[in-house]
Amino acid sequence: MIERPRRLRSSAAMRRLVRETHLVPSQLVLPMFVAEGLDEPRPIASMPGVVQHTRDSARRAYAEAVELGLGGVMLFGVPLHKDPQGSGALDPEGILNLAIADARAEVGDDLLVMSDLCLDEFTDHGHCGVLDERGAVDNDATLEIYARMGVAQAEAGAHVVGPSGMMDGQVDVIREALDDEGHLDVVVLAYAAKYASAFYGPFREAVDSSLQGDRRTYQQDPANRRESMRETLLDVEQGADIVMVKPAMSYLDVIADVRAAVDLPVAAYQVSGEYAMVEAAAANGWIDRDRAIDESLVSIKRAGADIILTYWAAEVARRL
Repeated sequence: MIERPRRLRSSAAMRRLVRETHLVPSQLVLPMFVAEGLDEPRPIASMPGVVQHTRDSARRAYAEAVELGLGGVMLFGVPLHKDPQGSGALDPEGILNLAIADARAEVGDDLLVMSDLCLDEFTDHGHCGVLDERGAVDNDATLEIYARMGVAQAEAGAHVVGPSGMMDGQVDVIREALDDEGHLDVVVLAYAAKYASAFYGPFREAVDSSLQGDRRTYQQDPANRRESMRETLLDVEQGADIVMVKPAMSYLDVIADVRAAVDLPVAAYQVSGEYAMVEAAAANGWIDRDRAIDESLVSIKRAGADIILTYWAAEVARRL
């Protein structure tokens, strides 16, 4: 007997029937940038279609995300003023905490409000932690600030906090601080395997980054795969509720490894450079834009991600 797998590809209806991997809006999360001091949204040149929001335009985007059935929004703040300690991250009137409060006031519990828990947007040197006298990132001094930052975001209304700085022990101190202040239901989405990637380039423009040097002493070496298991299992042990791999498309093997190793939900972040490459190629007529977007997201889901953070979340949800 001749095997004929093509029977199951013979029509669009048949392909839909046997499709193994599905995208759903409820598992897509939209990263958003909310900037201080803007009168109108500011386009981000390296990320066509993405903007730095005003607080007002962000409110409209939160409401649209609810209508589209998205899983959540991940908020990043872009402050006017920065300092070595990133003090704006702790200020209840700081742009990120105000954006969190705005989002909760707009959507209540109809949409998950997630917040980036990191200092890089708030420090004048652009690193994810405070620096010691030698100019190196001080892991333990940074943890003290992260703990306070987690509480500040929870008090502003965050359902989910996302520690993304790759400091050793960050999940442990944040979970303990949240619990001590009674925020038992706030979820910790751990950036468990975050690589020192070239694909973050456009994000630096999006948050007006002040980075001096690089982040290779705390973010992972792109050549390392087994290390991700160590990082991920440490975060699980410390109380993470969700673990994430970042970037996504160049690290599908890591997503698959993490999915096989843990019982928690697994997220993946399709980062700014991944977005920008598809948009640039499509703008030049080199690829079919919509098909490339869908295929990229399906690949991430197929690798094992339950949740995908993507700048195309709203657009894809409309099509779905």
